[in-house]
Amino acid sequence: MAQWTSAMGAAQLARLLNSQQDRPAGPGTRRPPAYRALADGVRLLVLEGRVPVAARLPAERELALALSVSRTTVAAAYEALRAEGFLESRRGAGSWTAVPAGNPLPARGLEPLPPEALGSLIDLGCAALPAPEPWLTRAVQGALEELPPYAHTHGDYPAGLPALRAMIADRYTARGIPTMPEQIMVTTGAMGAIDAICHLFAGRGERVAVESPSYANILQLMREAGARLVPVAMAEGLTGWDLDRWRQVLREAAPRIAYIVADFHNPTGALADDDQRRKLVEAARSAGTVLIADETMTELWLDDDVEMPRPVCAFDPAGSAVITVGSASKAFWAGLRIGWVRAAPDIIRSLVSARAYADLGTPVLEQLAVNWLFGTGGWEQAVQVRRAQARENRDALVAAVRRELPGWEFEVPRGGLTLWVRTGGLSGSRIAEAGERVGVRVPSGPRFGVDGAFEGYVRLPFTVGGAVAEEAATRLAAAAKLVESGGSGTGEAPRTFVA
Repeated sequence: MAQWTSAMGAAQLARLLNSQQDRPAGPGTRRPPAYRALADGVRLLVLEGRVPVAARLPAERELALALSVSRTTVAAAYEALRAEGFLESRRGAGSWTAVPAGNPLPARGLEPLPPEALGSLIDLGCAALPAPEPWLTRAVQGALEELPPYAHTHGDYPAGLPALRAMIADRYTARGIPTMPEQIMVTTGAMGAIDAICHLFAGRGERVAVESPSYANILQLMREAGARLVPVAMAEGLTGWDLDRWRQVLREAAPRIAYIVADFHNPTGALADDDQRRKLVEAARSAGTVLIADETMTELWLDDDVEMPRPVCAFDPAGSAVITVGSASKAFWAGLRIGWVRAAPDIIRSLVSARAYADLGTPVLEQLAVNWLFGTGGWEQAVQVRRAQARENRDALVAAVRRELPGWEFEVPRGGLTLWVRTGGLSGSRIAEAGERVGVRVPSGPRFGVDGAFEGYVRLPFTVGGAVAEEAATRLAAAAKLVESGGSGTGEAPRTFVA
């Protein structure tokens, strides 16, 4: 019986392998044999989760043709992978990927580092800050005081607590977007919101347009839902959205939905202006595409002179083309898993109806905590402190990276939580792997792209500052030196792997 659970085609694997671009070897640097380079490339893809564990690899002859190498090279690479525990084979069943005993399975997303590992590894993987105190504690205490009446009910509120729905609607109205509670559904984080929207609008095999790059966890969520991702390239730097490309993709691919982060885009930090937002909505409406506007970063402007554009939904007064998603997780704390959807009432009714077969509702106590924050002014106070903390972290990280890695290129965003860095011609995947060895965890660029794009990038979040930011940059420089010297491609597995 075969032990593989999925299959990787030769052309697809070749695309992923060809995307791994390393800096040309300098004088005196020895290049590894072709079979060793191939084995290292496959191993790296498995460790990053871009080739699943238990995925059947193409036959030697097929992969040799796709890569334009000899079959002997592929056979030697497969043998090396088997010896290292990254490949298993059985006569008649083929060969499939594996991980050596003792290695944790690679994850597809960017999960937070386990607390027990924080002492030995600087975590630049998750773009989230510690909870702002004393506001979290006060919010929970306030929620407990409001809980007794709800405890006498069944506790299931598929659309969310009426009080919180009304509060969120009022906040949109205050931003100049008249909103009724019937246009709001409270969800379990922004991920829960987008998952529900995807299941309602984009069934398996449907096209979904996404920014390229885009938020890695959302890309993976859509892949798992069976969506066919259609990438739309972002413009260089912080200029953001190329409207000609968007019009072309929406017109020719006719995606059912499109996902955008117009407010301090994750990972680039770009901020769409009013004109870009208006034209995006017009293009989506013309194509019959539903635009999902992710507003999770909208309150995280870091410079005082930033003028925030109008919400994307402001350019869709009829409510037919834009669905807005918000969350408490980025602006306040990731441990408070409260998100929400703003859409036309009929869409909200459909989402609520479908929820009966998913999670039934969002925890009452957490909803009451967010409602307390919104109603008492605690939210504004906490977010103001959050902005100051993120700004200090950003400035410290930028200075440290510029000092330790002068060849790396980036533009400093004026808000959000992430820095999108071009790594001077080095492979971001190999830097991520080498970083694990020297004590810094960083996500590589391909996690934020489709089919191996952005190999020459890493994402650095503003989650550490001061001396920790300086040490993180020092360790990244050490990782870069390992990659330059070929030390990340030896075939030995890293000490630990965290996605």
